[in-house]
Amino acid sequence: MVKYITRWQRVILFLTVFEHGSLSFIYERRICTMRKKAAKMAALMLTAAMALTACGGSGQSTENSENGADSSTQAAESGKDAIKDLVTYENPKREQEGFFVLNTEKAADLNVLCNLYAPLLEVDENGKLRPAVAKEWGTEDGGLTWTFKLRDDVKWVDINGNVKADCTAQDWITAMEWVLNFHKNGSQNTSMPLALIKGAEDYYNYTKELSPEEAKALDTTKMLEMVGIEAPDDYTLIYHCALNAPYFDTVCTSACMYPVSQALIDELGVDNVNGMTNETMWYTGPYFETTFTMNNEKILTRNENYFDKDAKLFDTVTVRMVDGTQLYQLWQNGELDNIALAEADLRTIYNDDSNEWKPYLSETRPKKYSYQMHLNYDKFKDDGTPDENWNKAVANEAFRLSIYYGLDLRNYWSRTNFIEPLHCENVGYTMKGLLYYSDGTDYAAKVEEKMEIAPSDGENPRRFDAAKAEEYKKQAMEELSAKGVSFPVEMDYYIIAGDQNALDKATVLKQTFAECLGAEYVNLNIKTFVSSMTKEVVQPGLGSFYINGWGADYGDPANFIDQERYGYDAAYYSNNYSRINNATDEDLIATYKEFSALAEAAGAIYDDPDKRYDAYADAEVYLLQHALTIPMEYEIQWQLTKINDYSKMNAMYGAQNYTYKNWETSVDAYTTEQYKEFQAAAEAK
Repeated sequence: MVKYITRWQRVILFLTVFEHGSLSFIYERRICTMRKKAAKMAALMLTAAMALTACGGSGQSTENSENGADSSTQAAESGKDAIKDLVTYENPKREQEGFFVLNTEKAADLNVLCNLYAPLLEVDENGKLRPAVAKEWGTEDGGLTWTFKLRDDVKWVDINGNVKADCTAQDWITAMEWVLNFHKNGSQNTSMPLALIKGAEDYYNYTKELSPEEAKALDTTKMLEMVGIEAPDDYTLIYHCALNAPYFDTVCTSACMYPVSQALIDELGVDNVNGMTNETMWYTGPYFETTFTMNNEKILTRNENYFDKDAKLFDTVTVRMVDGTQLYQLWQNGELDNIALAEADLRTIYNDDSNEWKPYLSETRPKKYSYQMHLNYDKFKDDGTPDENWNKAVANEAFRLSIYYGLDLRNYWSRTNFIEPLHCENVGYTMKGLLYYSDGTDYAAKVEEKMEIAPSDGENPRRFDAAKAEEYKKQAMEELSAKGVSFPVEMDYYIIAGDQNALDKATVLKQTFAECLGAEYVNLNIKTFVSSMTKEVVQPGLGSFYINGWGADYGDPANFIDQERYGYDAAYYSNNYSRINNATDEDLIATYKEFSALAEAAGAIYDDPDKRYDAYADAEVYLLQHALTIPMEYEIQWQLTKINDYSKMNAMYGAQNYTYKNWETSVDAYTTEQYKEFQAAAEAK
């Protein structure tokens, strides 16, 4: 692969030479590791590279980064023994439901599957791309064409470790056909390929018009005629983009860009592929899922055939499904290697100077998810009939804005982080830290600026406005009463049965609605599901709203904003949660269409990243100012842990943050001071 130094790389070079006074330094560090200010500028220039495509492409190879933990994280172990068999946990409401990476967009699934499948590229602990199956990659024409040179030692193996096939470029072609075939994949994981790959939308629409039988009978022949993907040999993969996309390599960490073997499809049969299990799937990742017990535990076992022989892996990883109320006791018993602390347990430790665990409290690294209240505009009752009262109420803009401005969420955030509850405050839609303008401004900060949201004073929520909420409440009651809506408006909110922590947090939310908006106005009903939120609640449309977090799949605002577009098949939240495409209120539909038009116009700007970001920011502001969705929180908790979060893969996009690879651990718990050092070291890079 020819290596290039692009214009953005020259900017980074200048910044680094300016700061360090040595040209050799930049080459020693492969233009990757810089101090904080330079690193931030590098990030913004990378995301802005679409403006600089005339200068040629970027190239990377295995020389650019190494798969092992760096010297700083190794040194931080301070001589402590590392954990060989990790025991961690997951909340029961986040149970794995799918085993086929191409057919799910659920974080609960992908957090496991990222360990079972090997991607083209990975992200390291500093958020930089590094080689995985692709040993070299780059673009030679500014982001229109991307070439990946693959390793030749990656094997597909079954759960027993038997080698089934070589993993080749053809497996990515087979996978792309599956993703784009409407009747094979049901529109899962389609948004990025449809937007970025030449001809992808045409092939998707072509298959959509076929009968299910015709579409399922297709091999890759027709797709290769229509779609910009090719494999000139077994270990070369080429994508032709529909637009200049210098961020395309960030997409390669996402679920839509994982492989599948045609031999596995043949073995299972087309109709059984989406329903594969841990026992019938094939593996290329660092682990097998050797045990899966619903609502109990899953065990991942090291894959001895995994290609990265230098990777630091656990012998086994046990993920126990544990109610939050049980975590502290299990930690005290030595049964878990990390826990996030529920409010009651955190208070117990924090308020007792004699508690043995107080010197070990640490704030978790912020997760990449921006949590929103997604309103359901096509709700049904338990008996299957439309919930007309709610549907009329939520279609009313004044009603939505009364909720938007009227909720003081400090008590709600305290359930997650009572020490620093405002650290959890979220006033936007797109996650902060994902994108930067050319002047270094965080995209999320620009949205706040356009909305005229003042900086935090450290004490009060920035969006909460009781007076404004009261005005909208009065307006809503007048307008909705005229339409026959009865008050209080009943709101159904679902949590998993038996989870005390979820119940406690839902109870706080119920109290917040009552205290802030009045029991005569709204009444929050806490309801439960047994095992699957998707199947039991979302698909039948039973919830009035859902609180969900979205993490970026790639480095562009489209990945957040386009999830809410009206009439767009690839819009995950519109189709699955808000159900806006089924709504009938004309004013609501008009508002959604206006937002969607703004988003579509923003997506058509390719030659100027600042203008693109600004247009998307305008669309996001419109979305929020009309309260089509309502920002809720960031997930920043306190923990006791034997795991250094800052050694994990750290991507603001993709599906890899839970890959159990190259983690720094200790058989003894890390102290508060050690964690501060980990954080400081990470921020200095």
